[in-house]
Amino acid sequence: MTTTGEETTTARRGPLWWGRWRSAAFDMGLAAASAVECAVEGVPFARDAGIPVAAGVVFGLLAGSVLVVRRQWPIAVVLVAIAITPAQMGFLMGIVGLYTLAATEFPRRIIGALAGMQLVGTLIVTFVRVRQSMDQGRLTVGDWFIPFAAIATSLGLTAPPLLLGLYVGARRRLMESLRERADSLERELQLLAERAEERAEWARGEERTRIAREMHDVVAHRVSLMVVHAAALQAVARKDPEKAVRNAALVGDMGRQALTELREMLGVLRSGGPRERSASVPLAAVGVAAAAAASRVVEESGEGPSLEELEELVGQSAAAGMVVDLSVEGEVRPYAAEVEQTAYRVVQEALTNVHKHAAGAKTHVRLAHRVAEIAMQVENEPPPEVGSAGSAGLPSGGNGLVGMKERVVALGGVFVSGPTEAGGFRVSAVIPAS
Repeated sequence: MTTTGEETTTARRGPLWWGRWRSAAFDMGLAAASAVECAVEGVPFARDAGIPVAAGVVFGLLAGSVLVVRRQWPIAVVLVAIAITPAQMGFLMGIVGLYTLAATEFPRRIIGALAGMQLVGTLIVTFVRVRQSMDQGRLTVGDWFIPFAAIATSLGLTAPPLLLGLYVGARRRLMESLRERADSLERELQLLAERAEERAEWARGEERTRIAREMHDVVAHRVSLMVVHAAALQAVARKDPEKAVRNAALVGDMGRQALTELREMLGVLRSGGPRERSASVPLAAVGVAAAAAASRVVEESGEGPSLEELEELVGQSAAAGMVVDLSVEGEVRPYAAEVEQTAYRVVQEALTNVHKHAAGAKTHVRLAHRVAEIAMQVENEPPPEVGSAGSAGLPSGGNGLVGMKERVVALGGVFVSGPTEAGGFRVSAVIPAS
């Protein structure tokens, strides 16, 4: 509990209960002044009480020096001041002690009770002293002056220190509350900054994953077909020059298409404006910008692939020597761009995996338009020869199935892949239409 109206410090650097040496020196000065005052007032008190003057002076010195503990025990100071009021001592101690008590966090009922006791004590003592002075002829005013002087003196010695102490205490508590709120706000802002940094880091990771998936889907399929055609070109170059020429033309076309799509994606990644490249972008905006960056790769480079291009995709695989058939069920209708792009990429990556791992295997592509969803399935039979895939020298990064599943799950769909009982492989996905 804080016992003064002055601002306290957490780290105590002063002696005993004082927080600072300056506060200790100030209280000792007040105590010395109060002791001198009470010692001087002890002379007439000793004469009126019929005791030695020295005893009255010593009593005044001891009573006045109690003010030194006003910060630690303000109630004791006020009680001593009330007790010596009949001896007409301790006016300074009463004023300072009441101010100190009012500025503390003691209950208001205690402060009010002690202030009332001091007010009544001062009122009675003043009333009696003024009456005695009038009876002795030292005052020649009317009787009305007795209650006026008693009330004015008691209020003057009680009300100002009480009100000032209450004001200082309320102001100190307000400042402490504002300081605590500022500290709490600073901690909350620091926590929000840490969370924003975490979200930004997560968004940057998501952006890198999304861009890597897009580049994998765009490049891997066409490069795989190019490798397959190049292997076929090598095999028939001498036996069938015309077929070799056609295969070379297909390789060139696919290479140009892959380069075009790759150039468009890299162009989007480099097209950020000055504000996007500036290091002064607020941290809270990083997450939003990063989350939107991956989608801009596709949106700004064009509409992206759609289901209308699925026949062309299957035709490219057939031109590379794959035996593939496409079947479509249900009523064909347009879907959202991300749904069509995801469905196209799933079929594309599944066909790429067939070229890589089951070259020459017959493949079935099925697309079903349902009421609230679209389903696709790519299933290949066992390859005719185990070593046929190795002849093309197609590497595998192991990210194709992961990327397909991430795409489908992100739209709320279901993705399943695995080997079939016949020795082939099946990729199935269902994506909500909305």
